[in-house]
Amino acid sequence: MPHSTKKLGMMFTAAAWILGFLLLALVFSKILDRQSNPNQSISTLQTTDFQEVVLIRNRNGHYKFDGEINRLKVTFLVDTGATITAIPGELQQELGLKAGPATSVSTANGLTTAYLTRLDQLSIGDIELYDVNASIIPGMGVDEILLGMNVLKHFELVQRGNELIIRRYQ
Repeated sequence: MPHSTKKLGMMFTAAAWILGFLLLALVFSKILDRQSNPNQSISTLQTTDFQEVVLIRNRNGHYKFDGEINRLKVTFLVDTGATITAIPGELQQELGLKAGPATSVSTANGLTTAYLTRLDQLSIGDIELYDVNASIIPGMGVDEILLGMNVLKHFELVQRGNELIIRRYQ
């Protein structure tokens, strides 16, 4: 009998260690996720003159944030080098987008084919744009949407320290 209780105790100890490591992995995963995207919940300042969102730069120096396309949650990466907002092909079905005419685009990885599309709605905090041009790029290799100048041109952008202020005047 003492032999089986010792074996049972060892099994519970091993299970406790495994559970502890899993919990630590979960905690560190959440920390890394927050460092990658510190703007998972952004608030909008609204006055009679303007709407404003403040983004915090992530640990890599980029402005990544959660927003919406067609009322579905997505992650954006501010890309002032992108002429048009670029959506990874893997998100096309999820967002219910129709691929339009093919076009050739120049990316950081060279020339590739993109498909023009239109977004019914795009949200940055409580700021909404409608009927927005975008492109679907198959095999982009990222899971965030590159927010291009076709959207950013509607805003005043002010970068101060580790913050990017995005403001739209009424």
